[in-house]
Amino acid sequence: MIYLILAFVCSALISTLMRVGEKKIQNNMTMFMANYLVCALLALFYKGNFSFHTQEEGIWFSVTLGVAAGFLFLANFILLQFNIRKNGIVLSGTFMKLGLLVPIIMAVTVFRERPQLFQILGCVVAIAAIIIVQFDKTALGEGKHKIWLVIMLLVSGFTDSLSNIYEKLGNPNLKEDYLLFVFLVAFLFAAIEKVMKHQKITGNDLLYGCLIGIPNYFSARFLLLSLSELPAVLVYPVYSVATIVLLTVIGIVIFKEKMTAKKWIALVMILVALAMMNM
Repeated sequence: MIYLILAFVCSALISTLMRVGEKKIQNNMTMFMANYLVCALLALFYKGNFSFHTQEEGIWFSVTLGVAAGFLFLANFILLQFNIRKNGIVLSGTFMKLGLLVPIIMAVTVFRERPQLFQILGCVVAIAAIIIVQFDKTALGEGKHKIWLVIMLLVSGFTDSLSNIYEKLGNPNLKEDYLLFVFLVAFLFAAIEKVMKHQKITGNDLLYGCLIGIPNYFSARFLLLSLSELPAVLVYPVYSVATIVLLTVIGIVIFKEKMTAKKWIALVMILVALAMMNM
């Protein structure tokens, strides 16, 4: 459980750093490029060497899955930007969060995980809480290209599922190789996108990218480790909703946010859901 706790703490720290730097970051793609480079360097550090043994069992599976994940990392970001422009931030945020349904369904149908009754009920309550805290009925009228919301949900959810796929099918000794290729490929695609957009590089973009890269790497690493100890049907919903709880606390304490009645209801539902999923 300690790895799961560390994973969602790091996830909340990513969002917190992005919020702190939102007015200072000028070019998101430059920030993402620096972020992924730091993640790749950390993966290389934990790998401990520069060697790449093509004959080692499972190495090509690690490389292939890592390349796919790296590409999808950036694709998620681009899809989110596109959906915010076309469908509004409320609908986009809701569907992005609901992407957690994909790894849960995959864990049950593909990997035959069998959640307990309280875990199922906890997942249902957690999903309902996400909808309550994110959704606004007035946002329905904003969405002009709703099919892209579904595509984003599926791509986001499948990207999250890759960690579980690797944990179930990959060589456990090659986790750092997998993470290295994930972030190295994401860095390369971000660099290509940046060059195509002719974005300038600023000090703040690089600074916040490097800062965000540290918790981003450890979030991915701890998530992989938690999946080796706990079932995915528990890990993914707890990871998502616990991050929301922690960000809510940070928002109140650090950013002096005011809580609406809807947010309080959703927060209580999330806490109930966390208790149910851990019964």
